[in-house]
Amino acid sequence: MRVLLLRRHGVPAEAGRTPPTERAQVMSANLDLVRSIYVDWDRGDFSHVEWAHPDIEYAIVEGPSPGTWTGLAEMRHAWREFLSVWEDHRTEVEEYRELDAERVLVLVHFSGRGKASGLEAAQWGTTKGGANVVHVRDGKVTRLVIYFDRERAFADLGVAE
Repeated sequence: MRVLLLRRHGVPAEAGRTPPTERAQVMSANLDLVRSIYVDWDRGDFSHVEWAHPDIEYAIVEGPSPGTWTGLAEMRHAWREFLSVWEDHRTEVEEYRELDAERVLVLVHFSGRGKASGLEAAQWGTTKGGANVVHVRDGKVTRLVIYFDRERAFADLGVAE
């Protein structure tokens, strides 16, 4: 596993890396794609899906509306349903980690207030935040897994904090 610590929108945590190999170039391209998705999400803009494969698998592991959906239409519907219960929902990136040539782990903090409950997102999540696992193949996201509990993501992936 190559851990690349990046803070907010891909700014390297430390400089001076060796020149990339072909695999590193693929991984960097995947990371660039993932970062571009989260730039929009950080602003609360969830409208773009050109990054997604037409048969994307979208999963919310736990939280207020868990489930698995396949394809762009189902992903849009599930995400709209999820967003509809929130005021000003945001996903803020804390860190990106390239797990392998196809997976990027994104450590995030969710913010927003439940429309019906009035609860802040932090009140139903963990204080450590959430995590998303983004699977990329041939320049498209083929699978997106949302975890509201970061520790559960680490356990499912078998990786250390």
